[in-house]
Amino acid sequence: MRAKIVALTDSFAVASQITADDISEIAAAGYRSLINNRPDNEEPDQLESGDARRRAGAVGLEYHYLPITASTLTVKEIDAFEKLIAQAEGPILAHCRSGTRCYLLWAAIQLRKGAASADSLIRQAADKGFDITALQRFSAQG
Repeated sequence: MRAKIVALTDSFAVASQITADDISEIAAAGYRSLINNRPDNEEPDQLESGDARRRAGAVGLEYHYLPITASTLTVKEIDAFEKLIAQAEGPILAHCRSGTRCYLLWAAIQLRKGAASADSLIRQAADKGFDITALQRFSAQG
């Protein structure tokens, strides 16, 4: 598998960009839902959401497309992601280019719930190789 998968909980993981061939391996690994947080056409060689949806459906994965960019992330997108992961069948794998956007969305939800402080979430992410310092913009908003 080309994608780097990092489990954040027993039922939620983030991944770097997946390939078409990764989708059957993701299903075989036990994931039930796949969330794509990467807008189509960010890079010319990335897997397009329509193709990913077809391939996911063929192997029994729920597929959800919620494209975001970290630089323009708002509470609206965090709300949509929170609703999506609450309704999606788990375990869930969310992916983007590097996994950072997905991690940032998940951390924003944890921050909102009061599960951890922004600083501790940022440190935990750094320990796993992710830079989610953008989370600080949401610490006052909750």
